Amino acid sequence: MTEGLRERKKRQTRRRICEVATALFVERGFEQVTIAEVAAAADVSVNTVYNYFQAKEDLVLPPEQASPERLADMVRRRGPGESAARAVLGRLRDEVHRRDRVLGLTDGFGRVYRMMRAAPTLTARLEELGEQMTDALAAVLAEDTGAGPDAPLPRAAAAQLGAVHALVLREIGRRVAAGEGPDATARALLELLDATEDLLGERLLTYAVRKDRRGPG
Repeated sequence: MTEGLRERKKRQTRRRICEVATALFVERGFEQVTIAEVAAAADVSVNTVYNYFQAKEDLVLPPEQASPERLADMVRRRGPGESAARAVLGRLRDEVHRRDRVLGLTDGFGRVYRMMRAAPTLTARLEELGEQMTDALAAVLAEDTGAGPDAPLPRAAAAQLGAVHALVLREIGRRVAAGEGPDATARALLELLDATEDLLGERLLTYAVRKDRRGPG
């Protein structure tokens, strides 16, 4: 469905507020910039900022990009015959190939990353987000495999895949903070994902394979 004018303007306003806020945070530090200053720089009211973002941290980590359902959604979208681990590894490789903004594989992300790591509330949000992603993934794996809510296997598998995702993000942060460019970082990440897949056991790589649900035809 074609995006309507109102929706497009809302999306553009939201993006402008994010971009202005991030520039201010990078320049002066996350803790030193107020929502009122962000609103003034973006030429909107404070209420408008809060209409789009519930918390100041959302300006840096928008819920649609930093979603607790990120890993769970990767697994929900896996194709017939694909395991949960293959789905996560495949999606991560695809994002690396595309230099996806969600991974920070863009020019200038190094300064944003250093700003984030210097802000205790943002680092706490990132840690909480990682836990939420793992919990959401465990719930999906339990549902898909028919396991009970307290079964250990879905939680163990989710913890392993959550660790892979966290490793990728840490590697990106380490490299961009050192000044490495997106292309070199992407090449290193693909090698890291290959090495990680080689180390993962067959039990995890073949766990929670989606069945072909099509009827006989």
